[in-house]
Amino acid sequence: MDESLDRKNLIVMKLLHYFITEKNYNPIILQGAEDEIWLENLENDYKIIRIVSNHIHNDEQLEFDLYKARHILKKIKKKTFSLKMNALSIFTDLGDNVDLTETGDIDCIYLYDEKDIKKYDFLYKYFPDINKKLKFSEEGLQLFIKITNDINHKNKEDAEKVEEIFKPKKNIITISLIAINVIIYLIMSLFGQYEYFINTFATYGPYIVRFHEYYRLFTGAFLHANILHLLLNCYSLYIIGSQIENFMGKFKFIFIYFASILTASLLSIILNGNVASVGASGAIFGLLGSLLYFGYHYRVYLGSVLKSQIIPLIILNLIIGFTSSGIDNFAHIGGLIGGALATVAVGVKYKSTKFEMVNGLIVFILLVAFLLFMAFRYI
Repeated sequence: MDESLDRKNLIVMKLLHYFITEKNYNPIILQGAEDEIWLENLENDYKIIRIVSNHIHNDEQLEFDLYKARHILKKIKKKTFSLKMNALSIFTDLGDNVDLTETGDIDCIYLYDEKDIKKYDFLYKYFPDINKKLKFSEEGLQLFIKITNDINHKNKEDAEKVEEIFKPKKNIITISLIAINVIIYLIMSLFGQYEYFINTFATYGPYIVRFHEYYRLFTGAFLHANILHLLLNCYSLYIIGSQIENFMGKFKFIFIYFASILTASLLSIILNGNVASVGASGAIFGLLGSLLYFGYHYRVYLGSVLKSQIIPLIILNLIIGFTSSGIDNFAHIGGLIGGALATVAVGVKYKSTKFEMVNGLIVFILLVAFLLFMAFRYI
């Protein structure tokens, strides 16, 4: 009995070491899941790795075990907005007559020890170094100490990264943008310059295209029609902008903000005809698009917030925009798309790859080029 316990503990520890320290999987805390460990990496082909150490006597017990696993997987899929969730169950203690060939949508393997890896050729497609990484020069207590220390070190590193991303920071850029909007409105109102500013700086397609007043693509986002318009946009900018500046950093935030203004203005002048547009709402929708993309990468932490707050907020505001007069909803849509693509281009720290960022930048440039072509061709 002691030998079996040591053998199971050993293979479980080796697997945990490999998946956590080498493949960036994170443990999932589940209530009621005894003698099994769940790991998640939403960037991997196998998003879920499940290591089961309790003894499975027969096929009926295996079927019940997988039924429970599927129920948990459905909950994880909902929480993480995953349309498809490939899972691998690794069993370490099976009865002689248990059949793993018919397990449906969950791939299953049995590892008595690391040598059994060779029986499952398909694993090398997803984890080509697994056989090598499960071999250690240490033995006995030294091996357990090494594995434990390595896992603890990796978990500490991951916790520090998450803390770095989510800890509160000074939102200098957000406050500065709000101040600029307020100062401009005060100048417009107190010095009788309202009509001059609107006529000179509002986002207006014919003047942008025919008279090459390209600055209007950006300046219109700093003008507001009235005090209520200003207060609503400044409040939204403070709430959403603070989050994006905090999560993404100041320089990325500036790029996302002005990229959102550009795409919002371009789509507005294409689809709004000869109507002048003012306000920061297109840029604010761009920040919402950025928050969506960021939240998708950190959906383990923000999944419930995305589902209960951010997505409903975007949908509600778009519906209001389409059902109310005087709202430039095309700027909202343009900003939303531009902000999301701009965030792909600059990348989410510790999550985005260079490949994703380059592709995001290319798509963003193509979008801007297409919108420019449409604006100068049809206005």
